[in-house]
Parts: sequence; structure tokens; C-alpha cells
Amino acid sequence: MLSRVFGLSRRSFDTLSEQEILALAISSEEDDARIYRAYADGLHDAFPNSARIFEGMAAEEDGHRAALIELHRARFGERIPLIRREHVRGFYQRKPDWLVRPLGIEQVRGQAEEMERQAERFYREAMKRTSDASTRKLLGDLAAAESGHGELAHDLEAEHVPDDVGREEVSSERRQFILTYVQPGLAGLMDGSVSTLAPIFAAAFATGNTWQTFLVGLSASVGAGISMGFTEAAHDDGKLSGRGSPLKRGLASGIMTTVGGLGHALPYLIPHFWTATAIAAVVVFIELWAIAYIQNRFMETPFLRATLQVVLGGSLVLAAGILIGNA
Repeated sequence: MLSRVFGLSRRSFDTLSEQEILALAISSEEDDARIYRAYADGLHDAFPNSARIFEGMAAEEDGHRAALIELHRARFGERIPLIRREHVRGFYQRKPDWLVRPLGIEQVRGQAEEMERQAERFYREAMKRTSDASTRKLLGDLAAAESGHGELAHDLEAEHVPDDVGREEVSSERRQFILTYVQPGLAGLMDGSVSTLAPIFAAAFATGNTWQTFLVGLSASVGAGISMGFTEAAHDDGKLSGRGSPLKRGLASGIMTTVGGLGHALPYLIPHFWTATAIAAVVVFIELWAIAYIQNRFMETPFLRATLQVVLGGSLVLAAGILIGNA
């Protein structure tokens, strides 16, 4: 167990033979081609033009692998040793595509650029470890090819993703982000921040007990979060509406609902009633302005209109809670 944790069971790159270096390069190119095709598959439905870029990148990696296999066949025969990235200490790793989902366009392009930089460094280091002229030449050519993949990506982008298509894809990605995360999260934040004002401040002014008020706020926030999360996830599976995964929307709504309520419940952990109440009031003010900002930033609601709606609604609920608590 400890040997795996600290990498003691892995080989040092300096101990690899030329045959093992070639085998490592072959497996690395194969893995990279698979990753690019996984990226293409992940982008295909929403961004088919950008998906073609990564299909082209995968085909390029296939060509590299074929050249390496031919060199290995000529020098060492048909049997290629099984050696992969995870077998070599300190060697660069690749994240499986499911670890970087959802696949945003800019995120995937940045990941691809980093992959090419790492591959170029590997080939340049491998050149230093080989003495055979044909092997050094191929490794040098591959290093130059990896270095030039930025140009290849730009050429493929110009071919498959002209400016108008690129702008449309960016707009589509932003719209999907808003539908899946911002809209349900904003609804949750508004519900959590506003709907819990009345019970929390009513409990505060009715009891004058900060701990009891905190318990009321905690239960109201968690209960509202669970309710909003399940409601968001259950009422729309996202297939027809295009709003995305119900699980993601449910989590966004539920978490933000809980956060919105806990914001002005947590100050009541302070034993002094008026200090806790003053801080809670300041937190409420910040929450309401944050909601107005998000509405303006992502939902394109005019700021004054968003402010009037949120602040007026929040103030009415807050006043109702204080009046009921003092009744």
C-alpha cells in the first residue's frame, strides 16, 4: 500500500531502456487519441463543429502511434513491452474525460494544449536517452509535431469553427450554464434568503433567545433546501426543456437555498441578542444585493428593477417576521 502511495513500485524514467521508451511513447499516443475522441464525443451533441477539431487531433495521434510502432518493429520486433504512464515515477498523468466533465469548450481546449506541451517535453527528454539515429530523428520529429499541434488546432478550428459558429457555440455554452446552474441556483438563493426571513426574525423577537433562533433558522434552511432540491430535480428531466441534468439543477437549487437561509441564521450563534440581530440584518442586506447583482449579471434584468423587486420583497418579509415576533 505505502509503495503505491509514494510511487516506490514505479520505475524511474532514467532506468528505461530504448525499447521501453518507445513502448511508453506508443501507449501514451494511444491514450491521447482515446482522450481526444472522448472529448469529441462529449462535445458532439452541443458543439458538433468543435467536436471535429478533436477528431482531427485524435487522427494525428494515431499517425504518431503508427510511426512509433513501425520503428519498434524495425528495431526490436513485434512484441511491445507493456509500460504505461502510471508505471513510471514522475511521469505526466492524464485525467479521464469523466473527471473533467461537463466539457466546456474553453476548458477542453486548455486541457488539450497542456497535453501537447507535456508530450513535447517527454519526446525531448526521450531523445536524450537514445543513441540510435533513426530513433532520435523520429522522437525529434514527434516533439516538433507536438509543438506544432497548436497550429494544427488553429487550422482545424478555422476549418470547422468559423467566427460565426464560434460565437454561436460560446453563446450556447453560456445559455446552458445559466439554465443548468445559475437559474436554479438563483431561485434557491432567493427562496432561502427571503422565505426564511420571517420565521427566523419572528423567532428572534418572540423568544429573545439566540440559540433557539439559530435552531429555527437551521431547520428552516435545511428543510427548504431539501424541498427545493427535490422539487427542481423531480419536475423536469431536462430532455425536452434542454435545461440539463436534473441532479445538477437539484443540487444547485438545494445548496443555494440552504446557504441563503443559513446566512442570516448563523449570526445567532452569538449569545448577545442585539449583536446577533444587527449582524443578521447586515447579512440580509448583502444577500439581497447579491441576488440583484446575479439577476443583472446573468439574467440581464435591469439593475434598478432587480433591486426594487428583491429589496422590496425582502423588506416586506423581514418586517412581517419582526411584527409577528413582537405580537
